[in-house]
Amino acid sequence: MIRTALVLALLSAVPLSHAAKLETISEQSGFQRTGRYDEVIKLCGDFQRAYPKQVKCIDFGRTPEGRTMKALVVTRAGAFTPQAAKQRGLPVVLIQGGIHAGEIDGKDAGFWALRDLLDNKAAPGALDKQVLVFVPVFNVDGHERFKEWNRPNQRGPVEMGWRVTAQNFNLNRDYVKADSPEMQAMLALVNAWDPLAYVDLHVTNGAKFEHDVSIQVEPVHSADVEFRKAGLQLRTNVLADIEKQGSMPHAFYISFAETDNPQSGFVDGVSDPRFSTGYFPLRNRLAMLVETHSWKDYPTRVRVTRNTVVSVLVNVAEHGKAWQKAAYEADARAIKLAGSTLPLTYKATDKARMIDFRGYEYTRTPSDVSGILMTRYDETKPQIWRVPVRDEIVPNVMATAPKAGYIVPAAHAAMVSAKLKQHGISFRTLDKASAKADVETYRADTATFGAGSLESHQRLTTAGSWKPEARALGKGSLFVPVAQPKARLVVAIFEPASPDSLLAWGAFNNAFERKEYMEEYVAEDVAREQMAADPALAAEFKKRIETDEAFAKNPHARLEFFARRHTSWDERFNLYPVMRANVTPQ
Repeated sequence: MIRTALVLALLSAVPLSHAAKLETISEQSGFQRTGRYDEVIKLCGDFQRAYPKQVKCIDFGRTPEGRTMKALVVTRAGAFTPQAAKQRGLPVVLIQGGIHAGEIDGKDAGFWALRDLLDNKAAPGALDKQVLVFVPVFNVDGHERFKEWNRPNQRGPVEMGWRVTAQNFNLNRDYVKADSPEMQAMLALVNAWDPLAYVDLHVTNGAKFEHDVSIQVEPVHSADVEFRKAGLQLRTNVLADIEKQGSMPHAFYISFAETDNPQSGFVDGVSDPRFSTGYFPLRNRLAMLVETHSWKDYPTRVRVTRNTVVSVLVNVAEHGKAWQKAAYEADARAIKLAGSTLPLTYKATDKARMIDFRGYEYTRTPSDVSGILMTRYDETKPQIWRVPVRDEIVPNVMATAPKAGYIVPAAHAAMVSAKLKQHGISFRTLDKASAKADVETYRADTATFGAGSLESHQRLTTAGSWKPEARALGKGSLFVPVAQPKARLVVAIFEPASPDSLLAWGAFNNAFERKEYMEEYVAEDVAREQMAADPALAAEFKKRIETDEAFAKNPHARLEFFARRHTSWDERFNLYPVMRANVTPQ
């Protein structure tokens, strides 16, 4: 009995990495299947038990359906808290899988890469110089909406999760507006750890061709000009690494300029801030979008993703200190951006270069099902396509930041302050009122509401301009300074023309809805009274009728001409309830 007990004790002391190998269901199935979320929970704990000095399994949120959101903190430097990582000056890399849970390569590739790193089969020493925060599945509830053919244009695994959350949010449209509990949890994780690099693992859609992955990094075309050097170096190095391992990568999103037309080529660009690669550069941090090709089989896609993850960590181990310094220097420059003109969006110019692209022979013929022109590929016949790429990226929509910051009236302070806290943006609450403050206000000349819902919002597009005006500031208003490291994000949140501003997402739609009206018979009397009292107004009205045919034919516009001049007119109609300050309010 004593000998048996001793043997059992010795066996229990064998590291779990040797006893169980920590293989995923994906590996065990030859990368034909992927596991359910209970496997993530189990592996998170198993890795911690197998490598107690290198891995910590943490919970960082809870989904709407009550599932725990798991992350693995991995390092050989012993820094298992954000505070410890910061004190030691260690760069942090956050790698997430399953933001679109049908595109689940990142989960299985991440666990594979993690085991190889910990067993020194890949990148020996890399984990000594950084902290990895690995989120195997971001969209946990979507992951458990699990069945075959959730992604009909994707080869494997046999079953997979769903693109959106249980609340039907697309998380990769939610980085700025942060509606979903999942995104709010992720932003809290990001605010705590402040990752130097955020790696977002996906599977693309699209046509059939030989290239297996695209690697996009920002800032390369966007945000802080000096910090782009770090982004370009990361992208260049990772592309070279995985190409040496047999991949055929590209640095642009491999989707045709014209859907289903290979000869249209490709157009590069910069994503809006609602996407990961548009969001993190506004925080002066690196973002990488990995898109394996959906028509490659699952074993190939997982292998390519695993190689990419390892390459990122190798490069951060080698260059992370320098890139971290560059990021902090970008923070310092951002503090000085008040009054500067900044891009809100970017676009590709018409300048094209021709490339050889490895596709397949194809035909384009009308379909007897849909009636449209359809492309059909013959994967037995590789073919080189000579196609254009437009990848010269320039700023498009611009805005000038205020010289001090933005002021949010007290009526909207609770909603806006909650959003600012989610992003870790600094602000303060005004503790006294001001009867008259010199500010800039924005009044919309036109306000167009979206015809349908997008991500549960009715979006709003306006045209107008900022103009100086004296306005009262109420106690409890918010002042959001531009002079802070996240200045670019502040501008993106508040400028009306920004594609992901609070205004654009419909947070202030009430301000652009007319609430009070004058009955037509009353307006008729008011019009006559105004013209009788003011001949110049009568002449202006007459001239408008004679020179503006649309106005002359629109009875509502003719009556509104006078209603706008009546004391009952709502002066706040079409007034954006955010002001700009060129002087810091007291």
